[in-house]
Amino acid sequence: MKNQTLLVFLLCAFVYVLGCKPKDAETAAVAETEEAPAMTKQDSVKRGEYLVTIMGCHDCHSPKMFTPMGEMLFDSTRLLSGHPAGDPDPTLGKKGSTAPQEGIVFGGDLTSYIGPWGHSYSANLTPDVTGLGDWTFDMFKKAFTEGKFKGIDGGRPIMPPMPWQNFRHATNEDQHMIWTYLRSLKPIKNIVPTYTPPAK
Repeated sequence: MKNQTLLVFLLCAFVYVLGCKPKDAETAAVAETEEAPAMTKQDSVKRGEYLVTIMGCHDCHSPKMFTPMGEMLFDSTRLLSGHPAGDPDPTLGKKGSTAPQEGIVFGGDLTSYIGPWGHSYSANLTPDVTGLGDWTFDMFKKAFTEGKFKGIDGGRPIMPPMPWQNFRHATNEDQHMIWTYLRSLKPIKNIVPTYTPPAK
């Protein structure tokens, strides 16, 4: 009798185990058959904002404010609007000189620079006509990944410190999301000064 009871118990347990599927396995099976939901435009904007943040775009393209303790804050009213027109320029050596230098000098809010390449300024990346307003995605891609000023073939290269050599490794998808985010920004009118090559 005991043997029969044990046999029935073992058979029931076996049937129960066969009918159960581990939760992880079931979840994995569902994940394999379901496609990832398509990203909305808002999703792309958020992803683009994330990429712009971790890639350090604000470090050069957003004007800064400094607290009494020296903490650097991005000016939220002028995000990614480039070097503010009319702000003082950095100087190195003789005032107004753009002669090639061994060192590099950054302007007070880190949006203008003097170095061996001359005097460069961070561009306005907002969708105003003084920024990227008239640009196409293809122009942006050429500037972002090929270092072509205003995304125009045959023009001058974009000057340091723009690290386009690193950005050329960004995927096409990421480039589109960054572009979508930049197009979503508040347009800010700001005519950035023209690059000055080093004196010869």
